[in-house]
Amino acid sequence: MFRRARQNRVYQDVVGQIQQAILEGRLKIGDRLPAERELTELFKASRGTIREALRVLEQKGLIEIKLGVGGGAVIKGVTTDQMSESLGLLVQHKRVSLDHLAEFREGVEGLVAALAAQRATKRDVDELRGLLAQAHGHVTQGISHWESFIRVDEQIHLGLSRITGNPLYASVLKTVHDNIHRYYESFLPGDEAAMRQNYQDLADIVGAVAQGRDAQAAKLARDHVRRFNRRMREKQQHDSKEGTRHGENGS
Repeated sequence: MFRRARQNRVYQDVVGQIQQAILEGRLKIGDRLPAERELTELFKASRGTIREALRVLEQKGLIEIKLGVGGGAVIKGVTTDQMSESLGLLVQHKRVSLDHLAEFREGVEGLVAALAAQRATKRDVDELRGLLAQAHGHVTQGISHWESFIRVDEQIHLGLSRITGNPLYASVLKTVHDNIHRYYESFLPGDEAAMRQNYQDLADIVGAVAQGRDAQAAKLARDHVRRFNRRMREKQQHDSKEGTRHGENGS
């Protein structure tokens, strides 16, 4: 499977060969790489070079280094974990604002809803309606089920992205939804009126998808995201004013 590593930037060549084997399916999720000593022989490289290459592969999320008896380098495959972590860091360091997220989501989720309306099968629609029934159950239970409702809301959005059949939409939106909760927790006011409005938005979107009305589905999805962002923006501005006022009173 592997050949002697090129002597210029050896560890990069080792990384490239192992990565290519993973991408081509010659190494599958759960497979173990040979032990370090064997890898040094296969690549004709030093143990230090092999360790550096394994460290890079682990940072890329392609392998997991397990310690102890039976440990070693185990193939993880290609996931969105690294992309999600990078976006999470951008969010934490305030490099991605609410308006950035809203602008991105309005465009992408509108397009995703339209494609879902064009491509949804009966089974897809049944799954969306099942999620919608769960969302309705949380709404009837009231604000104590707010967090559970938001999770189902997320599943519906991700369900629409999967229906498109385009892995780029599915992976990118999963990354966004994995990190957007940081904003929900800080700025999304949880109340029953918001739950009912969000549920109605979702019901309308699913209805348009079920009937194949792509233009309407796109508009409904964009309006839903815009409304969500407006509520968070208002809460953010309110909290900012309150913080300023308290600071002035305390000075």
